[in-house]
Amino acid sequence: MDIKRAIVVPLAASVLLAGCGSAGKTTSGTASESTGQDSASSSVATEESSYLVDNNPGLLIVSGAPEDQDLIMEIGANFKKQYPDCPYTVSATAIGESTIKDNVLSDVQNAPDVFTFADDQLSALVAGGILTPVENDDISSRNIEASVDAASVNDKLYAYPLTADNGYFLYYNKSALSEDDVKTLDGILKKAADSKKKFTMDFTSGWYLYAFYGNTDMTVGLNDDGLTNYCTWNATDTAITGLDVAESLEKIAANKGFQAGGDDILTAGANDGSVIAGVSGVWEEQALKDAWGDNLGATKLPTYTAAGKQVQMASYAGYKLVGVNSFSPKKQWADKFADFFTNEENQTLRFTERGQGPANKNAAASGDVGESIAIQAVIAQSEFASLQRISGKFWDPVSEYGNEIIAGKKITQKRLDTLVKGITAGVSE
Repeated sequence: MDIKRAIVVPLAASVLLAGCGSAGKTTSGTASESTGQDSASSSVATEESSYLVDNNPGLLIVSGAPEDQDLIMEIGANFKKQYPDCPYTVSATAIGESTIKDNVLSDVQNAPDVFTFADDQLSALVAGGILTPVENDDISSRNIEASVDAASVNDKLYAYPLTADNGYFLYYNKSALSEDDVKTLDGILKKAADSKKKFTMDFTSGWYLYAFYGNTDMTVGLNDDGLTNYCTWNATDTAITGLDVAESLEKIAANKGFQAGGDDILTAGANDGSVIAGVSGVWEEQALKDAWGDNLGATKLPTYTAAGKQVQMASYAGYKLVGVNSFSPKKQWADKFADFFTNEENQTLRFTERGQGPANKNAAASGDVGESIAIQAVIAQSEFASLQRISGKFWDPVSEYGNEIIAGKKITQKRLDTLVKGITAGVSE
């Protein structure tokens, strides 16, 4: 599983924000000194737990990533100013966004009132009755369409879009590659090989290898059972077949201008001058800015050649969403906070303090966000991106397949059939 798909270990933290009435108290831990922000008292729970049990009727509990606790404090204080009649104290608690589903479903009555989560958990939260439709037309109109799709089930909105930056695209050195060069992978590889430089991409991660299949007639995804996958990457009757893509990957891997590797290879190569382009995400922008300075460029992924055709490279895209616990007795105020938490101002604040790309259209197009070439590149790539909806059986078979391609092994139809068998295996297999 790729680390960029938000793996965060839950840790113990709970921060009480003053406002909306008299202060409650944490269910565990020891109070720290007041931050002094807006006369807000704060406390931090030191006892490790999966989430703060909601047994205090005076608290509106908001969970987020451990790194977001200060940001939640700040937004909570501003919420107090806008809604002084709120009868609750906002409390921030740290829960990993990739694990919130399991925490919430294990005890819906004591789960947070508001929580941030990764979009691939949406269906389970809806099926479990935790999330109910969001009755707010403004949410859909103010956010990027792809983020609204990520927050919807059967065209009905169930959560509030928060970020739209967990995807990948092309970084390149503008002193070595022109805007015309980076339109095709053929052009990039030729320039790289001719100059004895490299283009890098991780072929061992299914998250990235999906790029070569996503805009073909072949498919991969999650079955209706929510546990197993379907996959046609071994297709023989499509316009571009499984063997066509495999042959393309083999040629890329064998090209003198290609180097297999992840972010560490891209960063090291950018710094020593051996790499002129690579595939990564917004998290890599500063490291490459340090290496390439004003020559840093970023754009959507290029096309590549398969079966004699130019095929636009696809990507997986990930979104952070904000959910409101339907079982919360404070749901009216929880919805109001979720709306406030994800508005243009606070998504811009999130970019400023945490470097995360907004889902809000206005926030994404203006100010420092609008000047981020990485944010603009991931938005440009979103047209060719898909939501990641797959089970865990996908990752190991694809990683093995990618490693064989890097090693120069010839891929046969039988090997593709084995790949698909692994991806579509049952839960117990």
